[in-house]
Amino acid sequence: MVVFVLIVEAVTLVTAASTVTVVPVTRTHWLWFVLLVVASVACLEAAKGMERMREDTVEGTPYVNLLSVWMFAGVLLLPPPLLCALVTLGYLHSWVRVYRFEAPAHRKVFTAASVMLGCLAAYWVLHSVYSGVAETFAAALDGPAGLLAVVAAAVVYRAVNYGLVVAVILATNLDRPVRTALGPATDQLMLAGAVGLGCGVAVVMTARPWWTPLLIVTVLALHTGLLMPQFRDASRNDAKTGLLDAMFWAKLVTDELARARRMDCTVGVLLLDLDHFKRVNDGYGHLAGDMVLRAVADAIKRTVRGRDRVGRYGGEEFAIVLPGLGVDDVRQAAERVRATVAELSVTVFDFDGEEKDVTGLTASVGAAVYPVHGGDRTSLLLAADAALYGAKTAGRDCTRVSGEHSGKMPATRRPPGIQLVPRQADGGR
Repeated sequence: MVVFVLIVEAVTLVTAASTVTVVPVTRTHWLWFVLLVVASVACLEAAKGMERMREDTVEGTPYVNLLSVWMFAGVLLLPPPLLCALVTLGYLHSWVRVYRFEAPAHRKVFTAASVMLGCLAAYWVLHSVYSGVAETFAAALDGPAGLLAVVAAAVVYRAVNYGLVVAVILATNLDRPVRTALGPATDQLMLAGAVGLGCGVAVVMTARPWWTPLLIVTVLALHTGLLMPQFRDASRNDAKTGLLDAMFWAKLVTDELARARRMDCTVGVLLLDLDHFKRVNDGYGHLAGDMVLRAVADAIKRTVRGRDRVGRYGGEEFAIVLPGLGVDDVRQAAERVRATVAELSVTVFDFDGEEKDVTGLTASVGAAVYPVHGGDRTSLLLAADAALYGAKTAGRDCTRVSGEHSGKMPATRRPPGIQLVPRQADGGR
């Protein structure tokens, strides 16, 4: 599979390089190139959160990217060198801004290569029909012949990109059904919609280039509406904390374990339980408890890496999956989270509606690592849960990794416990 991927990427480089002198690049081409780059960047910036969540939920299946609209518009407007540059910049921006360098680079390189080959193949389909066109295909595509040419180019574009991606997915997910690797049928409709929008973008750019900002809003709105069912499935967030709920978090753990088996790497899991949290609800009210839970959730998200996934496991329990970390790194991550919780001071409203500061929060943390402590999700979570119980019996406010001795906590500084501190009029403590 590595050889196959490298061959595809090498073919892409050779093909892209061979197009440099085929078609001359004019000032008009540069104008369209700049407009398409700006449009794709602006649209992806507006939807980067949705795009990240969508890809997280389709692990092991093909993925239709929002960039398809602008890539196919580039097929109709740009010569091959600028088309290749558009694909490169689009996926580089996606890797930097959407995934913040956390997605595996080899995946993004292969995806960009497959899209580039698809775009170049679609371009040559149109070139074979309209070889005498000097500036752009968008102005020449007219009548039934133009429609058939666009459809043929779109089919070739999809076949090359989709075929290469599905081949890799099938080869690296042998334990999954073939129909999973093919992806949902709605993705084909999405791609058809992206092609149609790309054609519209190209036509408008040739006639009214200053209308491009309007098209950015239109594409984003239509894209969001088309993906609403997927967003509904992907939006598995806990209402009180904004974290992933337990079921969706567990699904992501399963996906991470499947990836770890393929890549022969590790996955860490943390279960965190707030100590004596019932005192907050009983003493200050459930509204105060909800505010504390939200503050703890935000603090955990700030402490872990961007690729780590944090969920609310139930009540005052939180769960974190840490891809790629071994036992020592997981222990350090757990200690950072625990220390962050201990430093929190959360402003809440008590039963009388007065602002107070909740301090002295502590947490017990249990940790387990795949494959050291478990080979599947159930065994890994059981190991982490047992470690959490060990942290509780050891005196709370500590971390235990699965298999460690659960003796009493050493006689060090004991936390004073949860406190409610009145806020002074000047905002001090």
